Amino acid sequence: MSRLYKFLKKKNFIRTNLKLTGTNHIEVTAKINGIKGRFILDTGASNTCVGFDKIEYFNLKSKSSDIKAAGAGASNMKTLLSKKNNIQIGKWRMKKLKIVLFDLNHVNEALTSQNAAPVDGIIGADVLKKGKAVIDYHQKNVYLKKIK
Repeated sequence: MSRLYKFLKKKNFIRTNLKLTGTNHIEVTAKINGIKGRFILDTGASNTCVGFDKIEYFNLKSKSSDIKAAGAGASNMKTLLSKKNNIQIGKWRMKKLKIVLFDLNHVNEALTSQNAAPVDGIIGADVLKKGKAVIDYHQKNVYLKKIK
């Protein structure tokens, strides 16, 4: 057992395995509203996002939004907003998550063009900050602190 794991376990952090894809993206399995999906863990994304095509799959209730999404080669994209969602990453849980919904086709096209599997969404800095995330790139783990 690593020293980092022992230290963080004493501080009430929960460890979850990560997968490094062939495109050097960090992938994590998470559940949104109890439904399992594949997500890129992105420290540079300000918000957690899900693709428009997964609204029904994750049972998301959406409303119009003034937020314009940008990233991964696209900008000024229309978004919707979904509030009061639950997320589970490994055994770590968070309630009342706000999720930005937008067209992730450009992200998934980039992934599949490099022979990587498409994803359902992106775990952003909002979740990572709330969980006081510690990413161990060498051991391919993320540690998230239990929310009381």
